[in-house]
Formats: sequence, structure tokens, C-alpha cells
Amino acid sequence: MDITINATFLPHVDPDVSLAFYRDVLGFEVRNDVGYEGMRWITVGPAGQPDTAIVLHSPASIPGLTPEEVATLEGIVAKGAYFGVNLAVPDVDAAFERLVARGADVVQEPMDQHYGTRDCAVRDPAGNELRIQQRA
Repeated sequence: MDITINATFLPHVDPDVSLAFYRDVLGFEVRNDVGYEGMRWITVGPAGQPDTAIVLHSPASIPGLTPEEVATLEGIVAKGAYFGVNLAVPDVDAAFERLVARGADVVQEPMDQHYGTRDCAVRDPAGNELRIQQRA
């Protein structure tokens, strides 16, 4: 079986603010921006990697959730305790400095982990944690 990961979904609470973060701070390209019935799905991804994407969406777009459940989910996301994604770069220290210079919310400065990875972590405007590791 030949399976690849094409896209993952992360929640946003303000699509314009999240769009600015992923485009201007992280440097991702915007591939799609779709609105429907007051909701918005924004597909972003790293340049030169068209088969890898993150779809930013409102928690309210998840079928079957009540408004109270959406509010609970947004609260958990804001703490960085629910959604996230791991990214990889050739030089995690350089990437971290770039993100800090562009105003990223730092969770963890670059450090060598006991499991053999050097990584750092930032939070997007919705609270999603982005861990960025040094590519081996």
C-alpha cells in the first residue's frame, strides 16, 4: 500500500490572523481560501511541496458540535493542549530566530531532546503548537 499524508487540519479562531501567521511569519504559500455559510477553510503549505498542506478551519465547521462544545474546543486549543503539527527544517536555530524576528509566540527555544532530536516550539494565533525539529 502506498499512502502519503496530504493534508492535516488545524483550527483557527480568526481566519485573517491565522492566514497572516502561516503566510507572513512561517512563510507558507496560500493554496486555497474558501468560504461557505460564514465559515472559512484556508489551505497553506510549504513552497515547493504541493503535496503537503495544512487546512485551517473553524472548530464550528466540525459537524455535530454544539456552540458550547465549539467554545470548549476553542478554549482547549488556545492553551496549545489539543492540536498541533510537527515541522522539520535544515537548521532549527536559524528557523527559530526567523520566527522570533517575525513575532512568533515562543513555547520552547531550540534544545537537544533526550530522544535525539533538536527542536523548538511556537504557537500559532489560535494556540496550536508547532514543533519544529532539525531535519536529520
